[in-house]
Amino acid sequence: MPPAASQKVLTYEVQERVLCFHGPMLYEAKVLEVKKSEDKKELPEYKVHYKGWKNTWDEFVPADRLRKMNEENLRLQKELNDNTKPSSKRTNPTPNAKAGMKMSKAGSEDLPGASGTLPPRGQKRGRELEIEKEEDFMKRHDIKITIPDNLKALLVDDWENVTKNQQLVPLPRNPSVTQILQKYRESMPKKREGSADMDIFEEVLAGLKLYFDKSLGTILLYRFERQQYMEIRKEHPGKEPSELYGAEHLLRLFVSMPELLAHTNMDPQSVSKLREHIEDFIRFLGKNPEQYVAEHYESG
Repeated sequence: MPPAASQKVLTYEVQERVLCFHGPMLYEAKVLEVKKSEDKKELPEYKVHYKGWKNTWDEFVPADRLRKMNEENLRLQKELNDNTKPSSKRTNPTPNAKAGMKMSKAGSEDLPGASGTLPPRGQKRGRELEIEKEEDFMKRHDIKITIPDNLKALLVDDWENVTKNQQLVPLPRNPSVTQILQKYRESMPKKREGSADMDIFEEVLAGLKLYFDKSLGTILLYRFERQQYMEIRKEHPGKEPSELYGAEHLLRLFVSMPELLAHTNMDPQSVSKLREHIEDFIRFLGKNPEQYVAEHYESG
């Protein structure tokens, strides 16, 4: 869930150009329709069309996923895009699997029109580019991540605690996401240092931590948790979300992971290897979840 833009709930008009969160990224869009609830206490939803996408991708979104098209939010869009682009400083990458494990490849270049620029004259553009982009997206691997039933039950409990009971996960968590990843690393059989398997294993762990840090404030929080998020970040300005949050929010990441990974560029071998590592880690959590999940939530 995207971060709150401000205390005031903003409204949007039909045909208004906006920026819309999709996963951890902001994309240019246009409001097509406003759907108001009969209950005046309920906020309206907005049907948006993403620039560069066919109308089959149009969707209704809540106001908290939208941002006004202004200089401040365009700057935020650029920062999010820059933060998720792969580093150009790495050299001599190993082929296929390890390159695919670099999960930070999810970026704005995967959505047409995100940069607001057109290709140079003579290159494919407009309708042709739009069709190619959508076909390319549909061809990407449909990643299925299996979550054990006991962890699914914990996700349901977590949702009810926060959204229905207005309770919060006590922060900072112990163990944190960083500590859980370290415990998982220590639980694995010793691998030969410098081996391809070890490199891939470390890439996956680093990728999970990166995705958690980038996604926590934008898609993993429920509305009721936002104030707590802002307060905990102020109290611990030098710490990443993975050092403050724990298994409760990490489980939410795995629910969103297939959609997030749909925007990466990975070959079939990398997809298969990545899914194996993620599901092995989820099984690790599922063996003794009581060690990682908060026993009690606190009143908000």
